Amino acid sequence: MKFMGIAADDSNDTRIGVVQGDSVAPLTTLVEFWQDPFAWQQRAAAGAAGAALPLRSVREVPLVPASARVLCVGLNYKAHAAEGNFEVPEYPTIFGRWTASLSVGGVPAPVPTGEAGLDWEGEIAAVVGARIQSADAATAESAVFGYSVFNDLTSRRAQKLTAQWTLGKNGDFSGPMGPLVSRDEVGDLRDGLQLRTRVNGIEVQNGNTRDMIFSVGDILALVSQTLTLHPGDVLVSGTPEGVGYVRTPPWLLQPGDSVEVEVDRLGTLTTPIVDASARDRA
Repeated sequence: MKFMGIAADDSNDTRIGVVQGDSVAPLTTLVEFWQDPFAWQQRAAAGAAGAALPLRSVREVPLVPASARVLCVGLNYKAHAAEGNFEVPEYPTIFGRWTASLSVGGVPAPVPTGEAGLDWEGEIAAVVGARIQSADAATAESAVFGYSVFNDLTSRRAQKLTAQWTLGKNGDFSGPMGPLVSRDEVGDLRDGLQLRTRVNGIEVQNGNTRDMIFSVGDILALVSQTLTLHPGDVLVSGTPEGVGYVRTPPWLLQPGDSVEVEVDRLGTLTTPIVDASARDRA
């Protein structure tokens, strides 16, 4: 089952809807949904969603609550670590995004002031559906509600200014995220999903989740030893090889470019790149 965040064009009231082809059926409010997403999935399967609306008649918005923790993982694909001349880490490299940086497909992402461009990082986001605390990997993975396509658009200049990556990973509208596909329709990422990123139609990334160093369950279990995870929290699981900054010369996204991330079973996420003046929308 596929879910998305929706709002009427004249409203900021976010609801969760069930995607049905070219339409979406409103189910419940965002707040109510994340109180027990597995229960709402069952209700949706039983026909609890409202009348379907054409997708063109609604505005897509991020489907996670504003209170969500968005945890991202660096260097989680062997080939990506190798292309940056990094050793395979003993523990996952985890950094945070604020929900204010999130957006959805089709929303332009501005190149921040002072940046030569934005770098692409096609990824898969896992969204938590049940409380996780001091869990083992199997228990943590069973608490995942679903998966989404994600593009961790990165400001490399800002990222490299300090030892912490926070600044370079939280640009305005730099975290586009697609609709959420329930875990039962995706399966185990370790069985292998192909992830492809294209810039203006040119393929720049083509990786498989079998190359992941740490599984989603491993990472969530580790995190849960320190902080309790709640429904709606997000784990962005890392990018495969093929990012722009390691190329000779570096290749970064410029205003006028379009970047697509496509993942098996999850769909395609498209983001147009614009100049810094679009930050006025933030």
